[in-house]
Amino acid sequence: MRKGISEVGVEDFVKAGLTIEEAKEFQRVLKEAVFGAKGSDPREVWRSLVAQRVLKPWHPHALHQLVYYSVYANWDSLTNGPPLYWFPSLDQSKHTNLGRLMEKYGSKLLETSYKDPITSFSHFQNFSVQHPEAYWSIVLKELSVSFHEAPKYILDTSNKSKHGGTWFPGSVLNIAECCLLPRTHPRKEDDSVAVVWRDEGCDDSNIHHMTLKELRERVMLVANALDAVFSKGDAIAIDMPMTINAVIIYLAIILAGFIVVSIADSFAAKEIATRLRVSKAKGIFTQDFILRGGRKFPLYSRVVEAAPYKAIVLPVIGNDVGIQLREQDLSWKEFLSGANHHPRSNNYIPVYQPVESVINILFSSGTTGEPKAIPWTQLSPIRCAADSWAHIDVQVGDVFCWPTNLGWVMGPILLYSCFLSGATLALYHGSPLGHGFGKFVQDAGVTILGTVPSIVKAWKNTECMKGLDWTRIKSFGSTGEASNVDDDLWLSSQSYYNPIIECCGGTELASSYIQGCPLQPQAFGTFSTASMTTGFVILDEHGIPYHDQACVGEVGLFPLYMGATERLLNADHDETSSVEIERVCDRADECILETAAISVAPVDGGPEQLFIFVVLKKGSSIEPDKLKILFSRTIQSNLNPLFKVNYVKIVPEFPRTASNKLLRRVLRDQMKHELSTWSKI
Repeated sequence: MRKGISEVGVEDFVKAGLTIEEAKEFQRVLKEAVFGAKGSDPREVWRSLVAQRVLKPWHPHALHQLVYYSVYANWDSLTNGPPLYWFPSLDQSKHTNLGRLMEKYGSKLLETSYKDPITSFSHFQNFSVQHPEAYWSIVLKELSVSFHEAPKYILDTSNKSKHGGTWFPGSVLNIAECCLLPRTHPRKEDDSVAVVWRDEGCDDSNIHHMTLKELRERVMLVANALDAVFSKGDAIAIDMPMTINAVIIYLAIILAGFIVVSIADSFAAKEIATRLRVSKAKGIFTQDFILRGGRKFPLYSRVVEAAPYKAIVLPVIGNDVGIQLREQDLSWKEFLSGANHHPRSNNYIPVYQPVESVINILFSSGTTGEPKAIPWTQLSPIRCAADSWAHIDVQVGDVFCWPTNLGWVMGPILLYSCFLSGATLALYHGSPLGHGFGKFVQDAGVTILGTVPSIVKAWKNTECMKGLDWTRIKSFGSTGEASNVDDDLWLSSQSYYNPIIECCGGTELASSYIQGCPLQPQAFGTFSTASMTTGFVILDEHGIPYHDQACVGEVGLFPLYMGATERLLNADHDETSSVEIERVCDRADECILETAAISVAPVDGGPEQLFIFVVLKKGSSIEPDKLKILFSRTIQSNLNPLFKVNYVKIVPEFPRTASNKLLRRVLRDQMKHELSTWSKI
């Protein structure tokens, strides 16, 4: 039985890592904070402890654990919901983007029901779902979005074949230009710092800075060079880490009227080839190598193996590429020389296009058949920037860092969230797993730090961030995996328990449909609201929505979702493709009849784990561990070198419907039950 907060004492604090003198002083301060709480409600006790900063970022994590779990020792989560760790103050709320908007328009939109940003948030979110035109007409003015030709109106629902409606009909713009131009609101000036970065291994060097003007001129130089090599409308791939040059290339491709094809730098040659083929790319930007922990890993050679398309190759170090190029390929230096013929190489007239024009082709992970090619239009950047503005509270002056890649949806989301909100983009050219990344976060003055739960777990377990000061961080973001409460406790404690905004969405949505919000109390590893203008229901196994009750089921989104992709380039948007992993695994050994691949989140959080169920041919026999090795090898060589098979289970047959459809949910529920059982052993 865990002790309550009133029962812990000096001996417990010493066991948690304090000296006796420190423990005595901590006990005194703790008692004062507990006594000063408004009543004995654990939420009020924790609120008081956080407000008075009783727990410091440099205190041992064991002490943070002791206090947090002691405060909530007798908390009934089934009755009261998850324990809360962060509470917005009324004053804080009025200085958030959403709070400021609600204070200005709340009484007009919600009339007499409007009270304040905290009390009225849920009402306002519901209003945004029912009246998206009103919400978007206001939020557009808060972002750095300038139309070359203004929309006739916000939303046209007259075409019933378009379930999601037509957004901003008649409008014309170039979204890359919107990222690069100075503006009075949000305040962006030519000498504003647009990007900061540091290379791995240069921990003690100064942070590199690039102003908005410098970024714009660099992008325009690359745009001129693109015109010398490619034809308007060409799809051009980027397969390299998210460096300052990758960001410049991305914006230049869109500014010049081409289409970006996003490819993650972790993919094997076969996966690169698939994405180039599906997107019909005419060329690709890449690096000679990837540098991680002082080691070079080949990248250009994978691109060469993938396809014969023209490659423009950037050096990972210095000015010259460190590898022999094919005849049709260009070095970065040679490519840029193509702009020299232009009399004003640092100037460029943007290519303006209708708002529904495709600017970026992204891909699903590829775990469900051939990766789905998901086209982003110019609506998509507006959506993702608006959600970050509202839910993560990205403001002018913020420094926003999120270790990611332009090949995954979070890369473009981060880029647009910064440049359309007036924030500074922070990039670390290296691995985010070590002290070097953490020191960059400290030295760059990062105020918003995005994470993936498995990265946070690594930071906590290795103690690699010890001694660093992250107290300038006002909020964190988290996505990609299920979060672990204890890992999040550690993360939030690094900035005196500022909030971690959990985000869950998808590439096809260009955003998150459910997440946290700075106008609501937050609990570790949970979401607190549907995103602004988003409506959804939870469906049971028969497709019937639940109503106002705790439930487990599938999410059904309302169709009016601005920025969502309405089509796929290589598949029927309404059909689910066969599983590529299963196709690969089915061929791994002659004894296999069929396989079923599912992913399940671990009980204690972290990345979802890959489970393969196997039905063997009659009379065949093989050990699951041998299959696990075979499956891992074939998946890594044919699909993605980062994929890992966690568990293989041989079964006599698969559960199916009367029409022979595989019941994956039954297999997934079975594995969840087994994982839960194992965790208790």
